[in-house]
Amino acid sequence: MGKQTIHTDDAPKAIGVYSQAVRAGDAVYISGQIPLDPATGTLVSGDIEQEIRRAFDNLAAVAKAAGGSLADAVKVTVFLTDLAHFAQVNEIMAQYVPQPWPARAAVGVSQLPRGARVEVECILHLGA
Repeated sequence: MGKQTIHTDDAPKAIGVYSQAVRAGDAVYISGQIPLDPATGTLVSGDIEQEIRRAFDNLAAVAKAAGGSLADAVKVTVFLTDLAHFAQVNEIMAQYVPQPWPARAAVGVSQLPRGARVEVECILHLGA
């Protein structure tokens, strides 16, 4: 089984040595998405809800480029610099990811790239 890299201009360019996503068989591994505006490469400004939405928008764009959607998510990992934002993540994620819910972890971290307060990564399963 080979692997295929996924890229879309509808999500931010990688800011390191990684691909936006990699497909291996029926699995798509989407790299962590922070709330960067794909057009400008800058962090969105505003409240935490805008940051969370932008991160999920970016994630959804990469999922679409891979031939799927966030409905295909089987595992989501959310990194937060403040776990007090956990409730907002739940509320917003439910607008992007339909039931049945994927497996998920929420991890508190001290810092994220570019000063972001949230980063979201996921694994999709595109098979039958």
